[in-house]
Amino acid sequence: MFKNIQRGTSIAFLLLACGSFVAAQQTSPTPSQPTQQSQQPTQQPQQQTPAQPQPAQSQPAAQQQPAVQQQPAVPGQPGQESPLDVTTIKGIGAREVNQIFTVTDKRGKFITGLRQQDFGLLDDGKRPERVIRFTQQTNLPLRVGIMLDTSSSIRQRFEFEQQAAVEFLLQVLHRQDMAFVEGFDVQLDLEQGFSNNVDLLNQGIHKLRPGGGTALFDALYATCRDQMLMQGSGYRKAIIMVTDGDDNYSHALMTDAIKMCQRAETMVYGISTNVSPTKDKGDDILKAICEATGGRAFYPTRIEEVSNGFRSIEEELRSQYSLEYVPSDFKADGSFRTIYLQALDPRYKVRARKGYFAPRQ
Repeated sequence: MFKNIQRGTSIAFLLLACGSFVAAQQTSPTPSQPTQQSQQPTQQPQQQTPAQPQPAQSQPAAQQQPAVQQQPAVPGQPGQESPLDVTTIKGIGAREVNQIFTVTDKRGKFITGLRQQDFGLLDDGKRPERVIRFTQQTNLPLRVGIMLDTSSSIRQRFEFEQQAAVEFLLQVLHRQDMAFVEGFDVQLDLEQGFSNNVDLLNQGIHKLRPGGGTALFDALYATCRDQMLMQGSGYRKAIIMVTDGDDNYSHALMTDAIKMCQRAETMVYGISTNVSPTKDKGDDILKAICEATGGRAFYPTRIEEVSNGFRSIEEELRSQYSLEYVPSDFKADGSFRTIYLQALDPRYKVRARKGYFAPRQ
């Protein structure tokens, strides 16, 4: 009974908070194609602490509680929101926010065909000033990174990873998309920089050789800083990391790596190579990184099923929505602004980043 009351309260709040915004948006002519409709506002609850950055939990929309009464935390102060859940706006415009998100049902099936009025959005507790663009199955160009764990712990599984990665690139790369290929153990090995040439990417993947220990956090931090951050905005940026999640050599912390990925506006998808019946610490690390950046982790039960994880990621990248809007009362002061995005239908849940830091001028 409590769940039903909670669900009703959440939906009622969204309707009250966003209903007038929907009406305002619909005063302009509605395009014939749903992919061109504008979208609504809603805000996301803050769930993390600095000491242990807890990843966003992919809960059904009706079970999430809006954080309208919460104040944005000052990064670095005890007991407050960690900056690791956010990214910095850059490249699109001084005030414009581009939110990429995925909608699934309770079974994890991707839901497409929804319209702007099917969502609620609050930015820092307020409806946005205006929505610039709302599209489904967005065709924004992809910038994809393939990161393969080449440490000795995955030596016997490495050939399956290589083949699955090549098949993924063959399927996912379109004309305007680009990808790069890296291997990592105690060092980061960029075998092929950004390219649309699958033959070159294939060669890069097959040049990689298993090595020694694992510096996962160092590798992810450096990759987002040196590759993804340099790409700017206007792209959908994703890293597919195939690893067992173990790290025994990094100088950077997991929180450092997550923060850099989010500042680079990059989603991380993980495919675990741990096929044991029980999950270990590495699996938990992989899950934390992926969920904190808006991605998802996959856990094949057999190494031969690594390709299934790649196929699921491919489907997700082609099933995403894009929302570009101008927030209300925006100040370029470097402050944290929460994003609360929710589907009004309680059968669906939204996976997206939880906020951003405004640029400082």
